[in-house]
Amino acid sequence: MLVDVLGPGLNVLFCGINPGLMSEATGRHFARPGNRFWPALHLSGFTPRLLAPAEQHLLPSYGLGITNIVPRASAKAAELTRDELVAGGRQLAEKVAGLGPQVLAVLGISAYRTAFARPKAVIGPQPEQVGGARVWVLPNPSGLNAHWTVATIAGEMARLRASLRPGPEPAVSDLRL
Repeated sequence: MLVDVLGPGLNVLFCGINPGLMSEATGRHFARPGNRFWPALHLSGFTPRLLAPAEQHLLPSYGLGITNIVPRASAKAAELTRDELVAGGRQLAEKVAGLGPQVLAVLGISAYRTAFARPKAVIGPQPEQVGGARVWVLPNPSGLNAHWTVATIAGEMARLRASLRPGPEPAVSDLRL
């Protein structure tokens, strides 16, 4: 099972749908080369440089973390059942309540709609909270989600970043240019 990337005082907990097979095999989130998560994260201003999946351990130093709705790996998110997504949503709400991030950012509108019974949800900020955190739904960064580009995903991430309350800046020693 892929281990969450967590730390104290998270500004944003990014939440994928479930791990892909490459992520499961490598132990790294968004590990497939065609996945746009890491480039979009950098282009949005969340990280000072493009991080590789092998550097996911640096995320908490930027106030960021990663988890998934469903822990089971699959080749495609479409392989998940409705019951898995709903159960994963309940577990995610408990996890978020324990961690206390400012924002839960779910990367996938269809999975969010199913997991949280919000069939009319759209990309962007949501009116409800999950586990006490504000919720923002972002596009799925998978290469299979072809109608979203790195630039448009990064634009949505930048909107989320602009909505955050000011927090501590990353330590200078954590910034690698």
